[in-house]
Amino acid sequence: MGTQRLHLAFGGLLLLGGRLGDTFGRLRVFEIDLVVFTASSLLGGLAQSPTTLIAARVAQGIGAALAAPGVLALVTTSARDEAGKNRALALFSAVGVGGGTLGLVLGGLVTEFGSWRWTLFINVTIGIGVLALARRFVTETPRSPGRFDVVGAISATGAAAAVVWALIGAPEEGWTSLQTIGGLAVGVMFIAVLAVTERRVTHPLLRPDLLRSRRRIGGLAIVTLVFASQISTFFLVVQYVQQVLDFSPLAAGFAFVPMTAGIFALSRVTPRLVGRFGQAPLLMLGTLGLTGSFVWLSNIDTSSSYFPAVFGPLLLNGIAAGLTFMPAASLVVGGVKPEHAGSASGLLQTSQQLGGAIGLAVVVSVYAAGAAPGAFVPGAHAAFLATAAFTLVAFIVTVLAVHPSRNKAAKTAYSSPVGGERHARACPRSPGELRYRATAYGGSCG
Repeated sequence: MGTQRLHLAFGGLLLLGGRLGDTFGRLRVFEIDLVVFTASSLLGGLAQSPTTLIAARVAQGIGAALAAPGVLALVTTSARDEAGKNRALALFSAVGVGGGTLGLVLGGLVTEFGSWRWTLFINVTIGIGVLALARRFVTETPRSPGRFDVVGAISATGAAAAVVWALIGAPEEGWTSLQTIGGLAVGVMFIAVLAVTERRVTHPLLRPDLLRSRRRIGGLAIVTLVFASQISTFFLVVQYVQQVLDFSPLAAGFAFVPMTAGIFALSRVTPRLVGRFGQAPLLMLGTLGLTGSFVWLSNIDTSSSYFPAVFGPLLLNGIAAGLTFMPAASLVVGGVKPEHAGSASGLLQTSQQLGGAIGLAVVVSVYAAGAAPGAFVPGAHAAFLATAAFTLVAFIVTVLAVHPSRNKAAKTAYSSPVGGERHARACPRSPGELRYRATAYGGSCG
């Protein structure tokens, strides 16, 4: 339950965190929120009652959510050109997944040889170290003038929190329960308020222009679907290797190393591939590879072994994910003015969090429908196929919304979508930059 509350606080505040960084300075907001996260981790580690632990976990989610979009915005805006931004996005994605695997390994170590409290105390040491080094390596961004969009902040936070709350409880409460339907209805109501508000205020929390690009909307959909599949994979594979293969918590963490290795390996080459071929071909290949890995995993049974029944599909999954994460993220945050980078980053990470909530809700429900008492495998077959459906839909979205039109590619002048608007750009001087921009923005310079 404490983990659910952390995800609820985290998912509900990402858009707000992005806008706070844009408005008041990203490094400043990051430092404040990191203090909140570090202090709440210490409080949780020292907690002597469930109430204190739950409160600490909620505070952790708040601190993490308000800091995370600013970190991504600092990464993308610090790059000197589009190629540098793509390399930064690829590394950011790889580190994020690698951190998840490292968390599983460290969690296994702590579970086997120590106390659960150290899963929180570790955050304290990391937080103090980052606070000590941040200003040595990161430059503060300028503040944006104008009034802060309070109504937008409340409605965006309420919408995300209500939807995530409804989804994380759906497998247990039921899809037709009052909690699920009521939570989704409240989320829709807040979304309607947000849509009306953002068109009327001078300095909106979420610029409507960001949602007028078909490619950006496609990128958000792909991110949501891919994260739905990946979170589900972590959940299902951990259950399988521990319950069926009898792995220890530590061994279960190491089981994901092939996935992480594949993502890190592809993170070195994906930026160059995007510069040469554009996002769409990589996304199509990546989403099909992910789909294949889930179909492969759906064939596991009680007689399967880790090699190759789990190792093989996880390695394929990592390679395919490495082809997918960075191009999808670049569709969302690419072409955004620096002063709005935090909002775009918050939008990207909200879609990731929403995807995780959707994925777990759907996959756990599918698993429960096909499960047999005392046996993991029967429900897992259908659950992995449901996971494959997410990435297959992501492939279809890529074809329909991201793949560049042949007519647009033939134009001799091109423009880049900046916040959904079309702004003419001068033709670049170098052949490499010319090739990248022509591919990335669907046009060419003659």
